[in-house]
This record gives sequence, structure tokens and C-alpha cells, in this order.
Amino acid sequence: MTRVITVGAAQSGPIHRRESRADAVERLLVMMRQAHAKGCDLVVFTECALTAFFPHWYIESQDELDGWFERKMPNDATQPLFDEAARLGIGFHLGFAELVDEEGQARHYNASVLVGSDGRIIGKFRKIHLPGVSENIPEHPFQNLEKLYFDIGDLGFNAWSAFGGIIGTCICNDRRWPETYRVLALKGAEMILLGYNTPSHNPANLTADHLACFHNHLCMQAGAYQNACWVVGVAKAGVEEGVAQIGQSCIIAPTGEIVAMAATLEDELIVAECDLDLASRTRETSFNFEANRRIEHYGLIAEQRGIETETEP
Repeated sequence: MTRVITVGAAQSGPIHRRESRADAVERLLVMMRQAHAKGCDLVVFTECALTAFFPHWYIESQDELDGWFERKMPNDATQPLFDEAARLGIGFHLGFAELVDEEGQARHYNASVLVGSDGRIIGKFRKIHLPGVSENIPEHPFQNLEKLYFDIGDLGFNAWSAFGGIIGTCICNDRRWPETYRVLALKGAEMILLGYNTPSHNPANLTADHLACFHNHLCMQAGAYQNACWVVGVAKAGVEEGVAQIGQSCIIAPTGEIVAMAATLEDELIVAECDLDLASRTRETSFNFEANRRIEHYGLIAEQRGIETETEP
């Protein structure tokens, strides 16, 4: 008997700087209802889905900066998402900026939650690989100040039993690092959910602009194939506060093939039936970690030649 999760990837178009949380949530609710109408078990929203992506501009006032963060989840603005999920019997994954008090110290995280079809939180993730810079560069046409505004995630990479399989999560730049997928796969993840806000232009590396779309899919397809898991990547797309973002929301099979992709740069739902047994079959054959990984031998040749090397314990 196959294990099929019908997944909706809910791409967001631009969110204007002055757009309210309530307006953003209403847009998400529309796509959640669309996903339910299409038979989805799970709908995946993007990174920082409740606001414009504020790390793209410099904010001097701490009070103003803190206003972009959620102090609890759910809260008054987001409770309708949780209530509607429970009413419809559909799960969701939501990215947001999180502000918490930890032992008297304010901590700011780029976070996400995985929510079950009963409207209850299954698990939380905090972004680990923070891109960008930690100081304002006024000569750039826009910023990426994630290193200034966010703390490094402290929850590690985790996977949870949910929706008939094992689901892992990460956020945006985490998708570019191979260890993200490998750690999640080693923890059993059969499907990885992630949101991203990726500009089509990188002020710090102008020579790579033409590769932005290629690299976006390359890292997710490679991660899916090499770790025999489904990957659901969901974008904030279009021109938001002067910053053009690539879109390309997609659902990728364990074979590395894109099975569904957004066709616009606006709010758009794409849907795919994802057979989790395709992941398990691939792990029993091509990418059987237990049978084929040889950690103890990876540095052997280098050691024999007298070259210093580090291996996993």
C-alpha cells in the first residue's frame, strides 16, 4: 500500500511594507482553502510569510525592528490560520520572524512551525545558515541584514512523524548546504519543507545574477536526489519594496525531478501527490546509507599519504 501525501506549495507574491498581518493572513487563508478543495493534506507557506521581507532594508530603531517579529505563535493575527486548519482538517507549514525572551535576553529568530490537521503545532525550526551581512552597506541597492537582525537557530535540524510519514524542515539559505539534507535524511525525513525569499540580483556578487534561478533549483534537486527525499520549496516572489525575487516554487521528487512548479510571480498554489514510498524504495536501493556510506574510510587514502584530514567520529 502506497503512502501518498497530497501537498500544496503556496507561493506568495509581494507583500507591501505597510500591509497588515491580517491582510497577509487572509491571503494565506485563500490558498489554504484552495489546497483543501484540491484534496491537499498539507499546505506549505513561505519564509517570513506574514510580512514583507524586512531584512532587505536597514532599520535603526530596535522598537521598529521588533515590530516585524511575532512574540508567540499562534497569536491574535495568526489564530485564524490554526482555526481554519482544524476546521478543514489540513496541516500547514508557516515561516515567520520570532522574538522570544530567553533568560532575560531578547532573541530574534527566522523560524517556522509545522502544524497538524488538528491545528496544533507539531514542531518548530529556527534557521541555522543566516546569509547576508551584519552591518548596513548603504551603497547597495538593497540589503540582506539577516546576520544583523537574527540569531543563529538553536534547535538543530529535526524531523517529525506526521501526515503518514517523517517530515523535516529548513529555511531558505539552509537549502544551499548539503549537510542540511543529509542530517534530515539521517533522521529519517522522507519529505523536507522549506520557504525562501531569494532576490534575482545579488549586490555582493554581480557575476552570479544570471545563475540565481539555476542555483535555486540545483541545490534542492541535488538535495532531494542524493538523500532520497521529497523537497517542497516555496518562494516569496515578484518585486517587493523594489527587490525582485525569483519565485520558482516547486515540488521535487526523490529522483531529483521537479513534478510541479509555479508559473507566476504572484500568489499561486501548486499541488502534487507525493508517494513517500518512492523515498523509502530509493533508500533501499540507490542510496542505502547503511549499506553504502563508508565514513570510517573517507579519509583513509589521505592518511596513508600523510595528509592531515578530519573525519566524522
